[in-house]
Amino acid sequence: MTSSQTPPPSATDRSRGVSAHTQILLGMATGGVAGLLARKLLPATPDGTANTTLEFMARNIAEPLGQIFLRLIFMVVVPLVFAALALGVAQIGDLRRLGRLGLRTLGFTVLLSSLSVVIGLGLVNSLRPGMRLTTQKREDLKRRYATGDIKAVSQAKQAKTAKDTLLDIIPRNPLQEMVGAIDGSSPGGGMLAVMFFALAVGVAITTRPDETRALVATLDGVYHVAMAVIGFAMRLAPIGIAGLVFSVTALLGVEILSTLAYYMGTVILGLCLHMFGVYSACIAVFARMSPRTFFAGIWEAILTAFSTSSSSASLPTALRVAEKGLGIRRDIASFVLTVGSTANQNGTALYEGITVLFLAQVFGVELTIAQQLQVVLMSILAGIGTAGVPGGSLPLVVIVMQSVGVPGEGIGIILGVDRLLDMCRTTVNVAGDITIAACVDRAEKNA
Repeated sequence: MTSSQTPPPSATDRSRGVSAHTQILLGMATGGVAGLLARKLLPATPDGTANTTLEFMARNIAEPLGQIFLRLIFMVVVPLVFAALALGVAQIGDLRRLGRLGLRTLGFTVLLSSLSVVIGLGLVNSLRPGMRLTTQKREDLKRRYATGDIKAVSQAKQAKTAKDTLLDIIPRNPLQEMVGAIDGSSPGGGMLAVMFFALAVGVAITTRPDETRALVATLDGVYHVAMAVIGFAMRLAPIGIAGLVFSVTALLGVEILSTLAYYMGTVILGLCLHMFGVYSACIAVFARMSPRTFFAGIWEAILTAFSTSSSSASLPTALRVAEKGLGIRRDIASFVLTVGSTANQNGTALYEGITVLFLAQVFGVELTIAQQLQVVLMSILAGIGTAGVPGGSLPLVVIVMQSVGVPGEGIGIILGVDRLLDMCRTTVNVAGDITIAACVDRAEKNA
């Protein structure tokens, strides 16, 4: 029933002299410095509109370079998720052990997501970033930026009921769900539906081990081919990431950064406390591993998550560093990380909690303790349902806002800085997935 355990050669293995994560870091630094210099040489107009030449460079030169890199990864994410999860379940073999793994993964996910939102709400209630703005600045923000993200607001208005959301996890047509899983155009549960189908296939394989040896070999081949394509894409990572970072730094307005500095500072502080405080404690207590060793082992995945703003795009790198950097068994890494790329988004849950309360403060909406508890619960659930792609959390933020009486159109206020915060919260999401995988792996060794 087991398949080959030898991982494909990584970009780090192939590199001569400079490691993959160092190349990525250099690409990020180069893109950031170039973007800031370009913005200084080609300043925005007095009303804040980006210079047309600078916008052309960012939109038509830098961004396409980044998109080539991202698309090479995204094109194999669905087959990789399906193969990795189905193989992970098949390699586990014992359905009772599978149930134990699932419960442990769910338990750690709920624990980390709950702590993340509590940290976020504690910070926003104590620092009150929305109230630190002057009345004039709050009015300027509402007038200039609170036009809303039309797509996010419309998607929130079309939100499904809890019953439909649960039913959509079981796909009517798995192939149709696979087609629309990445861009959000699937008719049902999207990536969650793909994962459910993969789980079902994996469970079915365990009940017919002799008859499905050829299928297991095929899935193993698909997994290794997908990882090989990722290896090719990672060779372009420094250039692609430089283009993505250049686009962000060149077009991000300094005015909106200074205006929303308190909000950004609150979000980033919360994410840092969660990542280096909560994760370190979990790693030390449950995984019996030094936090320094842990973070050193996942450095490449952290940089990939930060630069791409996508849990899905970071999944191949996370799988590789979990196995090679931390020694987590492949069946557990495949199961926990693949499920976690969609279901464990505790950095996003923290961000959503802070954002809702910040916008409530900006709009003068006083939330009761009961309403804040509602925000906690909905942020945890929204984090589980968030698509692992850039900006995937915005429609769900609108849903949480509207549930407590904050105008959904107010999401436009934070759109100017959302890309930067998306990079930060995705890093926490991916690190959280690997944290849970390490904790579950240790628990299984002791079982």
